[in-house]
Amino acid sequence: MQGKALAVFEDFNIRRQYDEKADKWYFSVIDVIQSLTGSPRPRKYWNALKTKLNAEGSELSQNMGQLKMLSEDGKMRLTDVADPEQLLRLIQSVPSPKAEPFKLWLAKVGYERIQETANPEMSLNRARENWKAHGRSEKWIQQRMTGQETRNKLTDYWQTHDVTESDDFAVLTNIIHKEWSGLSVKGHKSLKGLKNQNLRDHMSEAELIFTALAELSTRQIAETSNARGVKDNKAAGKKGGKTAKQARLVYEKNTGQKVITGKNFLKGTDKKKLENK
Repeated sequence: MQGKALAVFEDFNIRRQYDEKADKWYFSVIDVIQSLTGSPRPRKYWNALKTKLNAEGSELSQNMGQLKMLSEDGKMRLTDVADPEQLLRLIQSVPSPKAEPFKLWLAKVGYERIQETANPEMSLNRARENWKAHGRSEKWIQQRMTGQETRNKLTDYWQTHDVTESDDFAVLTNIIHKEWSGLSVKGHKSLKGLKNQNLRDHMSEAELIFTALAELSTRQIAETSNARGVKDNKAAGKKGGKTAKQARLVYEKNTGQKVITGKNFLKGTDKKKLENK
């Protein structure tokens, strides 16, 4: 199973994994349910729907599989997944005005995968277009993409230096984040009122910059010490995070502004203030 990624339908992140052999995406059912219904308890909604489908004699839920995906607590956990064909059948059982837009979105996602396989640059352009459509400024988008490149270089280092488990990636990321910001990833999301949304997609420009500084520092410290394995990279992560923390404290003292903010890009938020913070 390869091609792990997030897809965005309206304001909701939907976890997905691409299976190269089967040549299809598998989507988190819980995320789809939440995007269609807006339910604050999508797992409970899905459990009730499964019971209803089984009572009606449908084998749809029984034919779905499970995959490990990144959960809100930063750990990889098994969750129900469905391929596009199964999702099309599923949404027929979910009363939602978003059903038809979701069908069009689902078809578009499949077509985009074909395009991006032939030309990877298209995935970057598509991400930029998506952020623009959600009201992000060019300045914010550039910082977001620069930060993602910094993040990718760090995870590439981990992968080639004996850090291979997804759970370990989450642990190391959390250490770096807590060191520089004073909050865990989960705590930062909670402060912003986020659930399934990607934290970085709701960071201010300053938050993105200091996140990138922490991860850049971590990688360079790890490279200098040739850190290998989880233990060594935990130590590098703490040092890298503290480096960014020191810079954050100086910034806050000199500007009189706090870097960490509870603001987000959800509807009703002052986007201009968040981007310029």
